[in-house]
Amino acid sequence: MLTALIVLSALSACENENNVKPPEGQENYTPVPVTGGDPSLSRYDPPIELSFVREVGEGLEGLIADLPGETLEDNRWTRLDAEMLGIKIKYDWTAKGDLYRQKLGASIASGHIPDVVQVNAQQLRELSNAGLIEDLTDVYEKYASPLSKKVLGEEGDGPFETATIDGKLMAIPQTSSSIEDSDLLWIRTDWLKRLGLSPPKTMNDLLAISKAFTEKDPDNNGKDDTYGIAATKYLGDPVMGLINLMAGYDAFPNIWIKDQQGKLVYGGIQPEVKTALKVIQEMYEQGQLDPEFALKDGDKAGKLISEGRIGIIYGEQWASFLVKTSRDNDPNADWQAYPIVSATGKAPKVPLKFNTNTFFAVRKGYEHPEAIVKLFNLHLEKNWGKTAEYEKYYNTTYPVWQLSPVTPSPTRKNLEAFRQIETARKTGDNDNLKDEAKYIKKRMDFYLSGDDVGESGWGWYKTYGPTGAFSIIDQYEKNNQLLYESFVGAPTDTMIDKQQILNDLQDQTYMNIILGRPIDDFDQFVRDWYKLGGDKITDEVNQWYEQRRY
Repeated sequence: MLTALIVLSALSACENENNVKPPEGQENYTPVPVTGGDPSLSRYDPPIELSFVREVGEGLEGLIADLPGETLEDNRWTRLDAEMLGIKIKYDWTAKGDLYRQKLGASIASGHIPDVVQVNAQQLRELSNAGLIEDLTDVYEKYASPLSKKVLGEEGDGPFETATIDGKLMAIPQTSSSIEDSDLLWIRTDWLKRLGLSPPKTMNDLLAISKAFTEKDPDNNGKDDTYGIAATKYLGDPVMGLINLMAGYDAFPNIWIKDQQGKLVYGGIQPEVKTALKVIQEMYEQGQLDPEFALKDGDKAGKLISEGRIGIIYGEQWASFLVKTSRDNDPNADWQAYPIVSATGKAPKVPLKFNTNTFFAVRKGYEHPEAIVKLFNLHLEKNWGKTAEYEKYYNTTYPVWQLSPVTPSPTRKNLEAFRQIETARKTGDNDNLKDEAKYIKKRMDFYLSGDDVGESGWGWYKTYGPTGAFSIIDQYEKNNQLLYESFVGAPTDTMIDKQQILNDLQDQTYMNIILGRPIDDFDQFVRDWYKLGGDKITDEVNQWYEQRRY
């Protein structure tokens, strides 16, 4: 608090020394204070109000319930924004899930948006085309701190290319990590040991393990109640999504890739997908998948894991905390992350979908468009900057970072934390551990000490330990296995009109084939995909690619 007061006093003094007079003819102009010549964290005096809308799910509601004295509009982050920046956060409305998406869609369609609106790439294009949002090109260049520019640039030019329309930056991208969403295999190692099986090296090995987990009573309860691989009705789920298995056959649905001629093609219509779908169809016929998976979301499918009825899942690094639920009913249940495998036995390419799809746009006519950039600057500074207070503003016992209206973060922060922890483990020197790595190591040490009754540290250890998930992702990068998506531009005109139709067609075709439709339905799907707009999208994507290359 003392530090905050000193900083605030300094800010006020600097603002009084840097009064800016309104430009001639603009009597309503509100001067933007500059602190020490650096506007990135300058404070508004008098304070300004900045309105948002927000999705409030069970996770955020539960977080607030666990934090006495904090609400969505009055919490440690909104107080910090007010104290340090003079920005009062206001939410015009909040809603859950589908209702939020419906209300946001209606808001965008009507043109009645808050001062700052969080949108995806397609919604951003719609708002820009309607002339409803501000050009932030100059605002970002002037107000973004060096730390913000560094962090938002970690995913390359893609996020800014998506947010740039007709040569203008129309939103600030909240970048998301691609590499940290790498696919992994999570396998119950206690079942492997019980059945005398080894970890897989090829897809045939994996299929044999899945079959054994289904048919050979791996839980030793005398019942035919287990399944090889987890699945949900959302085939592209980051955890338990069946599409993740397809990389083992060089099939990469949902991303744009380069063909042998150097052109961009859509991975979801390539012949390798047909091969992978046939394999999954046979697994379903043999009972290796839950017969009702096509009706279950992640929560319902996850119950099979907690009940100890699933032996393998494809999932991202955080899946450790999902599979840990099986230990609540069986303390002997154990899981390990493994690299994904290929049909040939060679190290497969690991597909990385372009992952930034969150953008903050500012309502046309709002007096202080730079305010959103300052919020980004402050969030990054207080968590990863020189004045960071990680355990106050990011992760205490609870993920308090979620209380902030914006939540940017370094896109490789978890991988870097793993590398710091590994270096400390090998050298015995913990002095170079930064805040996040310190926190994670503390959780793992607590688990390894045997005092972690609730075993929350088990999940941390399986993710960040020496043989955990990030050890594999680290090797993916060092082995040059990562396959980044090749199209990272703004949605094309035809994508806006046709992409959802094509996505629905793909999902329906894939699911129907898995559930028993003839495999040759895939060929008709490819023809329909082109007819319904895929041909035009392919042309537009390649036009973008050619312009980007030169």
